[in-house]
Amino acid sequence: MKFTLSWLKDHLETDADLETISETLTAIGLEVDEVLDPRATLASFVVAEIVSAEQHPDADRLKLCEVSTGTETVQVVCGAPNARAGLKVVLARPGDIIPATGDKLKKGKIRGVESQGMMCSASELLLGEDHDGIIELDDDVNVGASAADALPLEPVIDVALTPNRVDALGVRGVARDLAAAGLGTLKPIDASSVAGTFDSEISVTMHLPDTNSGLCPHFVGRTIKGVKNCESPQWLRDRLTAVGLRPVSALVDITQYINIDLGRPLHAFDTSRISGDIGPRLAIKGEKIAALNGNEYTLTSDMLVIADEIGAQAIAGVMGGELSSCTKATSEVFLESALFDPITIANTGRALGIVSDARYCFERGVDPASTLDGAEVATRMIIEICGGEASHLVVGGVAPEIGATVSFRPARIKYLGGVVMDSAEIQQILERLGFVVEGADGDEWTVKAPTWRRDVEGEHDLVEEILRIHGYDAIPVEPLPRPTVSKPAFTDDQRRAGIVRRTLASQGLSETTTWSFLAARDAELFATSASPVVLQNPISSDLDVMRPSLLPNLISAVGRNAARAMPDVALFEVGPRFEGDAPGEQTLVAGGVRAGQRTPRHWNASTRVVDVFDAKADALAALNAVGVQIERLHTGDAEKSESPAWYHPGQSGTLCLGPHVLAEFGALHPIVLKGMDVDGPIVGFEVFLDRIPKPKRKSGPARSKFAPSSFQPVERDFAFLLNDGVAVDDMIRAVRGADKALITGVDLFDVYIGDKVEDGKKSVALSVKLEPTKATLTDKEIEDVSGRIVAAVEKAVGGQLRK
Repeated sequence: MKFTLSWLKDHLETDADLETISETLTAIGLEVDEVLDPRATLASFVVAEIVSAEQHPDADRLKLCEVSTGTETVQVVCGAPNARAGLKVVLARPGDIIPATGDKLKKGKIRGVESQGMMCSASELLLGEDHDGIIELDDDVNVGASAADALPLEPVIDVALTPNRVDALGVRGVARDLAAAGLGTLKPIDASSVAGTFDSEISVTMHLPDTNSGLCPHFVGRTIKGVKNCESPQWLRDRLTAVGLRPVSALVDITQYINIDLGRPLHAFDTSRISGDIGPRLAIKGEKIAALNGNEYTLTSDMLVIADEIGAQAIAGVMGGELSSCTKATSEVFLESALFDPITIANTGRALGIVSDARYCFERGVDPASTLDGAEVATRMIIEICGGEASHLVVGGVAPEIGATVSFRPARIKYLGGVVMDSAEIQQILERLGFVVEGADGDEWTVKAPTWRRDVEGEHDLVEEILRIHGYDAIPVEPLPRPTVSKPAFTDDQRRAGIVRRTLASQGLSETTTWSFLAARDAELFATSASPVVLQNPISSDLDVMRPSLLPNLISAVGRNAARAMPDVALFEVGPRFEGDAPGEQTLVAGGVRAGQRTPRHWNASTRVVDVFDAKADALAALNAVGVQIERLHTGDAEKSESPAWYHPGQSGTLCLGPHVLAEFGALHPIVLKGMDVDGPIVGFEVFLDRIPKPKRKSGPARSKFAPSSFQPVERDFAFLLNDGVAVDDMIRAVRGADKALITGVDLFDVYIGDKVEDGKKSVALSVKLEPTKATLTDKEIEDVSGRIVAAVEKAVGGQLRK
């Protein structure tokens, strides 16, 4: 909804400035979307005079003009047909921004001749749609003056209306709200009857059956003869142009003006193109009409038209027809002002794809009382501008009674809005908005809504209206009572999952989130003894099984990265895997994969391909982070069928705490990778978070377990000769058990199988860290511990100390 400041003041007696009006509109719920000030846009443009206009030496339709700005004369190449010597124009100079395009004007050559500026048309300045010629200024305008002072420019207010405020689609409705807010006085409007001097030869015939009479309950018209469809007066053209409409002719411009001024759509038919009587009816299926926008439309039987005896002359409430439109030669018109069903108009406009100002108003619900008033105001305006005389009104149907009667309790304002207001102010606001108040001396009033406020249906609507006009800013700000809410707390499982995420990220893996389901063909490669969980209604035929493991989707992600030239990938995910559809058969798992090179290529270091020990290290890091004592774990291997079949035999294993498998790791089997069409090698792991024992909670204050020793630790290396089939893990556990108090670390640093040891044997070298807590170790104490270590290894795995 756009209007100029002077247009608003035609209806509102006020001394308020533009800023105050804009702020008040927003404060009362008519949000000002933008204030357009063309004066600021055109501040750098100047008034200039064409000194001479000669033919361009190399173009028939161009002129070479010498243009004076009062201080200098510049050369301008112009193609406007009205460019002539002595004409005063609007000149844009290099550096000026052309409003229509947003481009900065530069000097340039046109057909080999330099042009040092641009004489502007109305369309280029966004002041109208005329682009056939340059703007012609009055002769009394001073050369060198600002074009903003020479042109009829004023600020344009653009209000963003909500769909329910059809009353504010007219400038008068906006003025009414401002007057109710105390920003002035609403001026009276002359909607008195224009005395008819003859009977109209065209009558109104309602061709709607009783069952559809609500589609057009009221139709008013009159003939006006002896009119002259001249050009509209300058003030009217300026206002229409300012709000983005194109002036056409006086008759057309008047109907456009009243639509914006009062929110009342009208239409004028050329009577010489009308046959017989006219009125509303339903269209005949397949009936065609040529509309004013130049398009032909095929109508359906549920669309409403205005028709004469020959056929449809307008699409009711949407757009007029071209055959009966007014032209410069029109001397007699039939003015139509009608009321149409909003839903029918909306459906018709949507079906035909027509967007018009009339449709915009009618589909929101035009004021029923404006049918007669709109016809009278338009008649008076036509006679004043175009001359002529009017017939008596011809009317079909009656205007419906609209306007709810609401029981209103003023106390509800404080209850719903938190604002204390006296009865006099409440009554004043309602009456200024057009409501009729009865019983204002009691606790419960009777309030009748005006016909233009279809949106008011109940007491709460009245409260909203009063608060809106009183000012939303006046509503006190009160904090809501804060309910007692316990502090957010993580469960042990949630805390553990978070720790694992941070740990795996610190290991260099990137977290990802994949689907909880996958293709059945991939699920078969990771099948366990449990039956797969098949979805009855999958989102895709390729995602029809709940995942039995996190690895397949991570492997697929590796394949997608490799296909995009990123083969070195390390990914992890923490999420559920599904072993069945019964309760308890969904477990929380942390899974990860590595592919390609372990480290990027570098000139100062060698690279290596990922291997099973990378996956084991990731799994151990995750377990260690959640409190699992790594030294208590033992490793199972694939050869004893302790690892799943999707891992490579001999390059996989499990991490167990007693009989419980806490993690599985290994190199993915080549058959599995081939089945998923992904190149290897790829290693992976899964840590079963639900199987990790929860820490025992102890009463009393928590104590730190970290107690660093103040004495020097000692490290000793041992090399043992073992049978090739002995697990090194068993030997390490035996070493740790030789003296649990002193031995704080056991690290494997060498495994040798070769010609320097017997067949069937291997040499395993360990580094053992001894850390005393009471006193520095003596040589004898060190030798005693070393002896116990050797004895423990010999007893547990039959290992012999190498000499």
